[in-house]
Amino acid sequence: MTAEATPALVEGAAGPGSTGRAAGRAPRAGASASYLRYVAGRLGGAAVSLLAVLVTSFFLFRLIPGDPVKFMTGGRPVSAQQIAVYRKEFGLDLPLWHQFTDYCGKALTGDLGTSYQFRAPVLDKITEALPNTLLLTVTAFVLYTALGIFLGTRSAWRNGGAGDRLHTGLALTLYSIPSFWLGLLLIIVLSVGVGPVPGLFPTGGMESGGTEGFAYVLDVAHHLVLPVLTLVAVEYGQTLLVTRSALLDEMGSDYLTTARAKGLRDDLVRRRHAVPNALLPTVTLIFVNLGRTVAGVILVETVFSWPGLGGLFYQALSVPDLPLVQGLFFVFAAAVILMNTLADLLYPLLDPRVGR
Repeated sequence: MTAEATPALVEGAAGPGSTGRAAGRAPRAGASASYLRYVAGRLGGAAVSLLAVLVTSFFLFRLIPGDPVKFMTGGRPVSAQQIAVYRKEFGLDLPLWHQFTDYCGKALTGDLGTSYQFRAPVLDKITEALPNTLLLTVTAFVLYTALGIFLGTRSAWRNGGAGDRLHTGLALTLYSIPSFWLGLLLIIVLSVGVGPVPGLFPTGGMESGGTEGFAYVLDVAHHLVLPVLTLVAVEYGQTLLVTRSALLDEMGSDYLTTARAKGLRDDLVRRRHAVPNALLPTVTLIFVNLGRTVAGVILVETVFSWPGLGGLFYQALSVPDLPLVQGLFFVFAAAVILMNTLADLLYPLLDPRVGR
């Protein structure tokens, strides 16, 4: 009886253990498969969005009034034959459907066409102006993100206090102000000067010229102050409000009460326990804001004559330089889509409940 029972006992002992290990492996495998499906869905959605932007950019900007050929001739009286030559050179004589198929085919290979006004590849003009835009947007992005998180955590931890009311009120006010209006106001006050207050910063541009080395770096930084200040003032409020709201939701959690009961200082409870969990929505917002800042810098660059993608876009619209406008619109939209997609892909890694 003992000999017959032994295999059963061994089998019974092995069975639950094997089941437990298999069950331990299955959720991990299931979680990986679920995340891969989630990634595939988000990447597929991003690809469809980019395709929709490509199509929209072609038809949208053909509604802009204006004749590119008249710009290329400089307003001079020209013959119908010369106009026909210009139209043929840039493919404007082709039927609209033919122009569209050519545009899509070339765009898919990285060819965004040739600028009417610069007579240069659109991609080259974008590559030339992109570093200037990144210098402006990344500097502003780092500053307003850090400022928003810092003030948001302090406002939430002192909810209802004078500092909280001041920070949230100021953030809401600045967030509602148009960036171009604030930029013009800063130029009047800090560049031109008001009354006894002298002008402290340049009215526009990226450099004064005639400098090199460290003096050039200081000159660019001097020109960078006002456009960065404009972007920071307008954008930090959203980060502050989201961080504050997320932290307020965490403050009533049981694990914070336990941490305090263990004798931890209030500052440590906030920094080590509450803030890391509350930053999950803010992490998503950070990626979204980066793409949105790149795309939304048009007005600020135009106001401050900053030689970046935004100023180039405004210049192209005035012609209208259709290939350049279409290419820039695609780049701006792609930046937003890319950052949104990265945020979607990162969030399930921070919070496993998402994407399951």
